[in-house]
Amino acid sequence: MSTLFSKIINGEIPGRFLWRDEDCVSFLTIGPLTDGHALVVPRLEVDKWTDAEPELVTKLMAVAQTIGQAQVAAFGAPRAGLTIAGFEVEHLHVHVFPAYTLENFDFGTVDNHPDPAVLDANAEKIRTALRAAGHGEFVPEA
Repeated sequence: MSTLFSKIINGEIPGRFLWRDEDCVSFLTIGPLTDGHALVVPRLEVDKWTDAEPELVTKLMAVAQTIGQAQVAAFGAPRAGLTIAGFEVEHLHVHVFPAYTLENFDFGTVDNHPDPAVLDANAEKIRTALRAAGHGEFVPEA
């Protein structure tokens, strides 16, 4: 059975994509902790990060770091937060988000009703920062 994230990756469900390559994608979450909160997701359906091949985990972390650098640049955040929770969707995904304080890591504070126009603007800010950093070949158009 296809996961929710596979359906987004395959275009069956819309997503605000920031990154696409042969191994993984990144798109904004619809329940952000902070503006610009993204997920890095492997194309391969793997449930738990501890079950993933080490090469895949390495790739996901490298892309997450690149996304985090773009978020810091785009939003002026002092840090990029990173979390792997794995309870929301049974498909490995890495949360990457602009972090301003430790409270930004509290999943009890997610915005469950973000403004779609704000999400669109946040995605474009990150795509612009990724292109400016030389990653344009992996950055899709809106």
